[in-house]
Amino acid sequence: MSFETNAVTITVFSALFLLVTVLGFVAARWKRGDLDLLDEWGLGGRRFGTVITWFLLGGDLFTAYTFIAVPALVFAVGAGGFFALPYTIIVFPLVFLVMPRLWSVASKHRYVTGPDYVKGRYGSRSLATAITFTGLLATMPYIALQLVGIEVVIQALGIGGGHLPLIIAFAILAAYTYTSGLRAPAMIALVKDTLIYATVIVAVIYIPSKLGGFDHIFSAAGDALPKRDEPGALIPSGADAQVAYATLALGSAMALFLYPHALTAVLSSRSQDVVRRNMSLLPAWTFLLGLMALLGYMAIAAGIKVTEPNLTVPALFDNMFPSWFFGVALAAIAIGALVPAAVMSIAAANLFTRNIWKEFVRPDCSDREESQVAKIVSLVVKAGALAFVLFLPTKFAIDLQLLGGVWMLQTLPAVMLALYTRWLHRWGLLAGWAAGMVAGTWIAASQDFVPVWATPIIGATAYTGLVALVLNLAVASVLTLVLGRHGRADELDETRDVDYDELRETREPAPAVGAGVA
Repeated sequence: MSFETNAVTITVFSALFLLVTVLGFVAARWKRGDLDLLDEWGLGGRRFGTVITWFLLGGDLFTAYTFIAVPALVFAVGAGGFFALPYTIIVFPLVFLVMPRLWSVASKHRYVTGPDYVKGRYGSRSLATAITFTGLLATMPYIALQLVGIEVVIQALGIGGGHLPLIIAFAILAAYTYTSGLRAPAMIALVKDTLIYATVIVAVIYIPSKLGGFDHIFSAAGDALPKRDEPGALIPSGADAQVAYATLALGSAMALFLYPHALTAVLSSRSQDVVRRNMSLLPAWTFLLGLMALLGYMAIAAGIKVTEPNLTVPALFDNMFPSWFFGVALAAIAIGALVPAAVMSIAAANLFTRNIWKEFVRPDCSDREESQVAKIVSLVVKAGALAFVLFLPTKFAIDLQLLGGVWMLQTLPAVMLALYTRWLHRWGLLAGWAAGMVAGTWIAASQDFVPVWATPIIGATAYTGLVALVLNLAVASVLTLVLGRHGRADELDETRDVDYDELRETREPAPAVGAGVA
């Protein structure tokens, strides 16, 4: 399907895009703080309340690529594309238990990143650097996929100019992120999430009324999917497929909040109570995600034909809605790419600045220098993501992003388990991380980056990331038992049990490092 240029669509899209651009720059004055402090620039001063955190986490975790890729996957393979629903149902109870503890210890010790906590917990620069490397490696292709989302929107608008519109969008994103830090995506998320909700709810009411109802939609999808060149199914069958589905959902859930951008959004909250409320409220996004996925079946019933699956949703909306609403939908997708791309670049900048620059290059750097380095690195990270899109095949970014979940899952023992126990030896954790990274990458690459693997040991197909995590934990545990107390004498745990305890909610956090205290 080809898209034609439409003046009304472009006008509506441009107006909404201009609105969020203005908001991005205005955000520097919102909840005013000293943006020469990394706490203020990179974490919004740790003062976001329940509502702002809900919008920020929703905009951060449920990306534009989700809006495009999940319906596209359902359109292509059927029920397998719904794996994201159980995974987002599983993740929030897990995070409800874990993240308040991490928020508490990070708030008390002014940790900005996951590796900050790992170093504080184990006194190990090597382990913290390994976690930093993993976060940077997994984040870059994730940012690139957000730019792929913008590229799909530009294609749907019918705008020419090659890559120039994408470069302009990137430059705008880079400018207001540099100026406003995390406040920019937090403010823009209010607009983005409202647009996404409105667009999807209208779509799932209006489109079925034009296609003869959901009964016809499911019937058409059930007939069409088995006849594809690569057959799909309306309902998955077979025990092997069910194990693969379940482990993919569980492993993805365990990895999600280990990503640097997820941790950044959580640590920007002002209290443990805010974190807990959001884990109770975020399942509303799971409901919306289910509605998004149904757009794939609607596209089948509507007879949509596309040259690539990512164009499924734009093609469906172009076919079913008037030009002005098509412009709203495309704006929702494009703005939905800006929010996570901004948070991811800030998270990557925080990682580099705190855990590489300050750790190895300039240990005595001032607060102002630390913040300035983070701002510059956020630009470099976005430029690197743009290079992914401009010079490498999109499949390369997709493959690396699929690997991102496998990689981040290998940081779980050092980050999440450490919130409850220090039994695992730091050398064991480092060896386990290396084993999991190598095994997970090798298995995924040997299967053309399909995320599940027919494991010969258990005789079932399972998520590659979970298989690698089991190896990771086994190596870490065995090495811990072998080493015993050896090498623990110089371990310095700067945290205490009380650091993980409940904190009463306050309106403002403790003063940031380097801030004046009356």
